[in-house]
Amino acid sequence: MPGFRSLSPGLRALQPEAFGADPSGERMARIRRSPHFENGVFQNPGGLGARIRPSGSALDFAKAFFDRGTRPRRAPSGAVPVHPTTLADLARPPATGLRLTWMGHSSVLAEIDGHRVLFDPVWGERCSPFPFAGPKRLHPAPLPLATLGPVDVVVISHDHYDHLDLPTIKALAGTDTLFAVPLGVGAHLEHWGVSADRLRELDWHEATEVGGLTLTATPARHFCGRGLRNTQHTLWASWSVAGDQHRIFHSGDTGYFDGFKDIGAAYGPFDATMIQIGAYSDLWPDIHMTPEEGLRAHLDLQGGPSGVILPIHWATFNLATHAWSDPGEGTLAAARAAGTRVALPRPGEPFEPTAETVPAEPWWRAVALAPAGGWAEPQPEAKATAATASDISEDAAEGGDAPEVVPAG
Repeated sequence: MPGFRSLSPGLRALQPEAFGADPSGERMARIRRSPHFENGVFQNPGGLGARIRPSGSALDFAKAFFDRGTRPRRAPSGAVPVHPTTLADLARPPATGLRLTWMGHSSVLAEIDGHRVLFDPVWGERCSPFPFAGPKRLHPAPLPLATLGPVDVVVISHDHYDHLDLPTIKALAGTDTLFAVPLGVGAHLEHWGVSADRLRELDWHEATEVGGLTLTATPARHFCGRGLRNTQHTLWASWSVAGDQHRIFHSGDTGYFDGFKDIGAAYGPFDATMIQIGAYSDLWPDIHMTPEEGLRAHLDLQGGPSGVILPIHWATFNLATHAWSDPGEGTLAAARAAGTRVALPRPGEPFEPTAETVPAEPWWRAVALAPAGGWAEPQPEAKATAATASDISEDAAEGGDAPEVVPAG
């Protein structure tokens, strides 16, 4: 089958455990039946092609990444001010019924209507198949994974190393949590010790019930792959999670596409969207969003400037050539221009999206090199009244390591 070739037994024996496993058997048969699988590979929404490797030569990319003039700005100039999350922070139920805790990069603990959802948990030191090479964390995890407490469901957006982390999954495999993953990704988790009965493996627009939550895999514009060959046989997804009172959205990794409007119409509006706004580049414009595109996706999902946007996929790993602080600055400026509520928590800082205020200070400026001309005017204190889902409905009638761009995603 084009695009799907298993490794030979000899190579399979030599591959790192972190490469995971290829889908096979009934799982592969289900993949072949997917309406999004064509010519041996998963397709992006609407048949949109996506350039999944950097344009230009490897030499051009290396020159940009190792440029001495810009490289110092791609990492914090001091220790990132991680919030000292404690058990007390998380043991107290959220007053509004919804609380988000950004753990860095795309990892978010969502406490929603009495349930706990953990998105794209990455507690490992490097997003790489090797413990000695690849992008290294720029700040520690806010708290040990073992002290996070019980989680009802772990949600994975796709199988790149900065979203699906072997040591984290192996630690969670020893608990009784469920896993909601895109089609095909379950092969990796079973290979690492997660039993099949704890997997909820979904195609786009398929849903599963976990307690009182409805989790729906929704489209994204990206790609997949962990091993030596990118065969596009595991799906990538964004996710909608709906409880009795609240709705939230996690973008995973994605380029901007018109389908955000359809997702919002079908599953929104959302009290909060967690949107990828980092690791973007003109070298791969189809698979990651800039801050401006991320804000546009949020507005598409909401049908207007309601709800809170939480920027994710930045500040934790050095995966692109832009300055470390640019995703935060860009999102702050775009949200301010659109009149949209933006949450800017430090890693590990819990907040409630529907509370009267959310964290709004540009904390990164204390540990980032200022751009030429200095920082923009200070962010005013956020005092806007939160909009609930019902209100919205009514209104709408490495620290120096060369990046693993393709496998990290």
